[in-house]
Amino acid sequence: MQLPRLSFWQIWNMSFGFLGIQFGWGLQQANMSAIYEKLGAKPDEIPILWLAAPMTGLIVQPIIGLMSDRTWTKLGRRRPYFLVGAILSSIALFVMPTSPVVWMAAGLLWILDASINISMEPFRAFVADKLNMEQRTAGFAMQSFFIGLGASLSSALPYIFGRFGVTGETASGIPYTVKYSFQLGALAFFAAVLWTVLTSAEYPPKDMDEFLRKKQESKKISILEEIFSAIREMPKTMRQLAAVQIFTWLGLFCMWLFFGLTTARHVFGATNPKSDLYNAGIEWGGVCFSVYSIVCFIVAFAIPSLAKATSRKIVHSFALVAAGIGLLSIYFIHNPNLLLLTMVGVGIAWASILSMPYAILSGSLPPEKMGIYMGIFNFFIVIPEIIASLTFQPLVKYAFGNNPLYVVMLGGVCMLVAAGFVSFVEDPGTKYDS
Repeated sequence: MQLPRLSFWQIWNMSFGFLGIQFGWGLQQANMSAIYEKLGAKPDEIPILWLAAPMTGLIVQPIIGLMSDRTWTKLGRRRPYFLVGAILSSIALFVMPTSPVVWMAAGLLWILDASINISMEPFRAFVADKLNMEQRTAGFAMQSFFIGLGASLSSALPYIFGRFGVTGETASGIPYTVKYSFQLGALAFFAAVLWTVLTSAEYPPKDMDEFLRKKQESKKISILEEIFSAIREMPKTMRQLAAVQIFTWLGLFCMWLFFGLTTARHVFGATNPKSDLYNAGIEWGGVCFSVYSIVCFIVAFAIPSLAKATSRKIVHSFALVAAGIGLLSIYFIHNPNLLLLTMVGVGIAWASILSMPYAILSGSLPPEKMGIYMGIFNFFIVIPEIIASLTFQPLVKYAFGNNPLYVVMLGGVCMLVAAGFVSFVEDPGTKYDS
C-alpha cells in the first residue's frame, strides 16, 4: 500500500509523544548517578546500578515490538502501548526522588525503564507505519527534534528551580530542585504521549481477514521462537549497522554515567558529594546536557536537507566524529562556560543518532515485521550498555583510579570508532534521502 504524504503538523503530532518520553530519559541521565552518590553509592558502584536500563530494553523492546505487530484495537496498533507505558512511567518518575535508600532508587529505575521502553519502542515502528519512504528521514528527524527539546528542558530543570530560589533537600539528601524536576517531568511525560494518542490515527491492516488469520497462526509460535527466527533472518543492512550502534551507544553510556561527576570533580574541583560546590557541579552538568539537547533540536530540522545533499552515511559519520572530538576535549577544560562548547559536537551527533540509523534501517525491513525488528535493533544499543554496567566497576576503580573524566574520554574514542564503521553500511534507501 502506498502511504499518503502527511503534512508537517501531522508529523509533528505523531512525534510529539517523544517530548514526554525524553523527560523520562533526560531526568535520569542527568541526575541518577548523583542520586546514587547522595544515597551512599561509590563511583565504582554506579555502573552496576545503571544495569536497569539496558536489561529492561533487551527484554521488553522486542517483545513489545512483536506484540504491537500483532495488535489491532480501537486505539490502533501502537497507541495502546504508548498510553500504558506513559501511565506507568509517570508514576515511577513521581516516586523516584522520594527514595530513602539506594536499593529503592535502583528498583524504581528498573520499573521506570521498563515502562519507558513500553512507550518508546512502538514509536519507532509508528513512523514506518504512517510515513512513505520519501518522508521517513523527516519523520525520524522530527523525533530527534522532540527528543532534543525534551532533553534540554528536563536536564535544565534542577538548575531552573534553583534559579527560582528552590533550596533544601529531602531527608535522604536529594535536593528539592531534583525532586520537583522529576515530579514535573512525570506530568509532562503523560501529557505529551496523550497528545499523540488523541491526535494521530493509525491505518488499519489492508486486509483485515488476512491479518486476523496470521495473528491466529502466530499464536502457535512462541514469542521467543518468533524473535529468534527474526534474528536469524536479519537483513544485511541491519547487521552492518550493528557495529556502528554498539560503539555509538557505548560512548553515550560513558558520557551519561560520568559526565555530571566529571563536571563536579574535574571542572568545579569538588571532592565531597555532600558539598554545595559538588551540587553546583552536578547542576551545571545538567545545563551542559541541556545545551547538547538544544543543539540537537536545532540541527534536527537540517538533517533531511543535509542527507539529501550528501548522503545519510556522510551525515552520520561527520556527526559521530564531532561528538568524539567534543568528549575528548574535556580533558583540557576547567572553565565551566567553555565546557558548554564540548556539547555542541555531542548535540550534532545526538540529532543524527536518533534519526539516521533508523531511517537507513527502515528501508531494509518488511512492513509486517517493523515492530519486532525495531525492537531487535535495540539489542545493539543495550548489549554494550550491559557490558559497560558489568565491566566498568573494575575499569573505573583500578585502571582509572575512580576518575570519571577518563570514562568520558573513553566515550569519545568509541564515537570515533563508530564513525569508521559507518563506511561499511549499505543504505538501501539512498534515493529517498529527502
